[in-house]
Amino acid sequence: MQKLLLLGDEAIAQGFIDAGGSAINSYPGTPSTQITEYVMKSKEAKEKGIVANWCANEKTALEASIGVSYAGKRAMTCMKHVGLNVAGDPFMNAAIIGTKGVLIVVADDPSMFSSQDEQDSRFYGHWAMIPMLEPSNQQEAYDMVHFGYELSETLSTPVLYRIPTRLAHSRAGIVRREPKAQNEITFPQNPKQFVLLPANAKVQYRTLIEKQAEFTKSSEESGYNKYIDGSDKKLGIITTGIAYNYLMENFKDGKCPHPIVKITQYPLPYSFLNKLYEECDEILVL
Repeated sequence: MQKLLLLGDEAIAQGFIDAGGSAINSYPGTPSTQITEYVMKSKEAKEKGIVANWCANEKTALEASIGVSYAGKRAMTCMKHVGLNVAGDPFMNAAIIGTKGVLIVVADDPSMFSSQDEQDSRFYGHWAMIPMLEPSNQQEAYDMVHFGYELSETLSTPVLYRIPTRLAHSRAGIVRREPKAQNEITFPQNPKQFVLLPANAKVQYRTLIEKQAEFTKSSEESGYNKYIDGSDKKLGIITTGIAYNYLMENFKDGKCPHPIVKITQYPLPYSFLNKLYEECDEILVL
């Protein structure tokens, strides 16, 4: 397949196009803006009839993407970290469970390169009790879009997708996959789930709680989270996303002597963490 040199943002955008995305509804804000801009400028996206919109705010953007998912199509909403505070009601856990084919891409800005504050959006995913993805490089950023949609449709839940500025705005080569066709229009099997009267919301919330074991099982079996063994058990390292790359830059041969738990999918892979805890004298969380 074709190989492209892309920003992390652009890799996500190309992944959206190639994964059969139908609509991207976003609110601009660095470091997330280039995702939607890339789709808007893409000749390929235009030929496929992909809809790309800037919305009034992050809340209306997410609502628009949820609306797209009602018809069985794949949608994406992009925003920067402060925008996740605006998303509000559509992000409530009882409201979104059962919604398939929606990726919520949030670009965090550590060190505030273009923001008024810092925020770790993983806390929002934990609060909403939905799966989260956090790629460690541009190829994973591309591949995880495909995986995220499959996960969303399999588990009937939106997926939160987190990237930091350094991944969003750095370039690397990515290998494209064979593009997928867009989903056919389908009608929701249970339209009542989207009417959040208390009687429905209670059922939705119980369903979400019951799905937590499935979410954790996926994070331990998908292959994106890894236990990387090492010979020196005096220290064990837990690292996430792009911090994994920062860690590996310290070893010239690309091999760390210490065991590592690499986390790029949440909920946390507890079996890997427990193994590291049992085997190592000390733990470094990076």
